[in-house]
Amino acid sequence: MEINLSGQTVLVTGASRGIGAAIARRLAASGARVAIHYGRGREAAEDLARELGARAFAADLASPEACSALWEEIIHNYGTVHALVNNAGVAIESPLAKPTQRWLADWSETLAVNLTATALLSRAALAHFEQQRNGRIVNIASRAAFRGDTPDYLAYAASKGGMVALTRSIARGFGKKGIKAFLVAPGFTRTQMAQAFIDQYGEKYATSDIALERLTEPEDIAPTVAFLLSGLADHATGATIDLNAGSYVH
Repeated sequence: MEINLSGQTVLVTGASRGIGAAIARRLAASGARVAIHYGRGREAAEDLARELGARAFAADLASPEACSALWEEIIHNYGTVHALVNNAGVAIESPLAKPTQRWLADWSETLAVNLTATALLSRAALAHFEQQRNGRIVNIASRAAFRGDTPDYLAYAASKGGMVALTRSIARGFGKKGIKAFLVAPGFTRTQMAQAFIDQYGEKYATSDIALERLTEPEDIAPTVAFLLSGLADHATGATIDLNAGSYVH
């Protein structure tokens, strides 16, 4: 089955590396025009933009003002956006023994990037999509939203859990306005962000509970996102797609 996204403009957040970069490559290969957002990885984002014939846009998603400015910049450059992939995220190791203010700062940053930025960009996209009577949002969450995470990553799990309720609410509230919303929940995936966890707990720990022979790679996630944006899965709006090598099926 061929996925054809020709004529679509898609904003992918956190696209300079890992899952986001793999998604951007897959969407571009399917014919989409991809807007590549990055936070700190300017060089990688610009390299990817050159590779795909795309454009890279910087924004610190911990800042609400930057979220709004990013969307406005995308609209200014493209005019019409057809889909939004909220992929950007942080996973900050924050032991409970940390001083309260430092622990709270980690919590606030995690929710700001993972959940509040997703909400702000989705809010802007919804207003834009309503005018078109069409649009799709794919939110990249985590199996942690459903099974929880280690005590050092309470904020990460909580932020991803919030994405579940947000996505389902968008699907329920905007479906009759032509807008679809989906949730993709990867398991442990071999990315730069995950490397700190692997370094701390070991490769064996990371692969101990998966059903397949190897750890999930970013390229294993990207095809599902392209499929969800194709229009072929619109009646799955509100659904969660588990991509965790059988380590957790909710």
